[in-house]
Amino acid sequence: MIALVRYQFTVLLLSQRYLAPLLLFLGLVAVLTSSDTGPLTATYAAVAGAMLPCSVWLMTALVGLEERTHRSVVATSAGGHGRVLLATVATATAGCLLLTAAGLALPLMFGTRTPGLADLAVGTTAQLACAFTGTAIGLLCSPLVFRRQGYALTGALVLLLAALLGKGVSPVNILLTRLQNTPDSANALVPVSVPLAAAAGLLVAATAVTQVIAGRRA
Repeated sequence: MIALVRYQFTVLLLSQRYLAPLLLFLGLVAVLTSSDTGPLTATYAAVAGAMLPCSVWLMTALVGLEERTHRSVVATSAGGHGRVLLATVATATAGCLLLTAAGLALPLMFGTRTPGLADLAVGTTAQLACAFTGTAIGLLCSPLVFRRQGYALTGALVLLLAALLGKGVSPVNILLTRLQNTPDSANALVPVSVPLAAAAGLLVAATAVTQVIAGRRA
């Protein structure tokens, strides 16, 4: 599995398809937080919101790196399509972890605030929840599920809007609302942990659904 993740990271880096979601994330974080002087919970809520579309883009770019024939060859060498899919999800998650580190640091570089451990924990939790949700959306709207790009793009936009606007249903909406309404990071840490667990469950479910659909087409 480690060799598969390393292989996919190498292919992603050589393709340079990571640049678009990376630059989008850095640009959104700079615009949303450069003049922010409010509590860090609200700042990291904005950063987490930026993570959502970028993780979708990163996941779809990662899946689209290889054509169907080449992916089948890799799956045969690796021991099955399931292992390749898990490695793809792990690679996207690792990429989101790198973005999370940047998302924690950049708002502090733009301002003069000194974060506590609770602030960093909340920022990490919020970004990971949005990253898991975005990765799940990107997986469900990838070429493994939709063969036509138009359908995939439409599905991704619909699911993104549902994740952002689904009050009381979407883990992302619940998390961002709680962060906006809770200025103290220590008080926000436990409430945002529940959406993180829900987002992780969504990613597991999306991986299973994608494997079933992709397996039938293999």
